[in-house]
Amino acid sequence: MMKSNRSMPAATVIPILIYPDVRKAVAWLSKSFGFKERVKIGEGHRSQLRIGDGAVIVADVRSGRRPPRDGELTHQMMVRVEDARAHCERARAKGARIIAEPADFPFGERQYTAVDLAGHQWTFSETIEDVAPETWGGKTVRAD
Repeated sequence: MMKSNRSMPAATVIPILIYPDVRKAVAWLSKSFGFKERVKIGEGHRSQLRIGDGAVIVADVRSGRRPPRDGELTHQMMVRVEDARAHCERARAKGARIIAEPADFPFGERQYTAVDLAGHQWTFSETIEDVAPETWGGKTVRAD
């Protein structure tokens, strides 16, 4: 078990996303997607956000760090939510650009995809059924 540190999110994987305006991004991600700010670092340098048991760090532009460019997809964030349809409507009402409406998939998830104010793509996923990967073409891999 890892040691805990109040200065670091507890999540095992913590993406760092770059935004031109950290404070504006924190406000937008909070109102549109339901994130909660947990640690503010400097006035506009970085911020740690949480959602459920996950975390993301919002960082400023500097030293070669840049947000996505139009028409370029280098990464995509996935966040599990309880109700994808309701989450989608909240995000749309708060200014998110929805690029894939909620849809049910054979792997037991209902998902939609949105783009945030800096161009990062977010897929929100609701579990609707427990489905074995082999039923839709996946394969369970057992790693020790």
